[in-house]
Amino acid sequence: MTPSVRPYAGRSADDRSAERRERLLEAGLELFATVGAAGATMTAICAHAKLTERYFYQSFSSKEDLLKQVIAAVSSEVRVAALDALASPASTVEKQVENAISAFVGVMTADRRKGRVAMIESSAVESLRAYRQELLRDFASLVAEQAHALYGDRAWSTPRSEINAILFVGGLAELVVTWLNGEIDVTPTQIVAAATDNFVSTARRP
Repeated sequence: MTPSVRPYAGRSADDRSAERRERLLEAGLELFATVGAAGATMTAICAHAKLTERYFYQSFSSKEDLLKQVIAAVSSEVRVAALDALASPASTVEKQVENAISAFVGVMTADRRKGRVAMIESSAVESLRAYRQELLRDFASLVAEQAHALYGDRAWSTPRSEINAILFVGGLAELVVTWLNGEIDVTPTQIVAAATDNFVSTARRP
């Protein structure tokens, strides 16, 4: 028989482990965004989470693994938010598109830490650059799929739909990076408006 694990302060071992993992993810998000992946040391991350390295290694194999998991969490949040927005009632297809893009931009700009980690620090670590590209390609595939769902026979067929989706996702990502770096004086609302016009004009045949 498997021995039972006694709860501590009314919480199971699994609950405590999950809570420690969330604290480390939050510490990683904060430090990777503020001092960068290179400057965020293991000691600083654990100190911010108020945990020892012993607990760190129960959830993550390395600092790079933690950064990857933080990026994955932001990516998942963006995907869920965009798909939820697409599924919500809207007066026009264009409004559906605007809502989805607004959800994406909102996650990246409302909490700039998420944008910096997902868009900037993900490319600062050589071992994670392939993972960043994989995520961008996944989002491009999602964009191409949604273009077909939204426009049906009017949507471009492959490979044109894939080309347009990669151009759209890559361009939007670079625009958000430019905004996060303070290199362009625009608002998130203006980014959403421009990106919406771009998607609508390229996702379907004239």
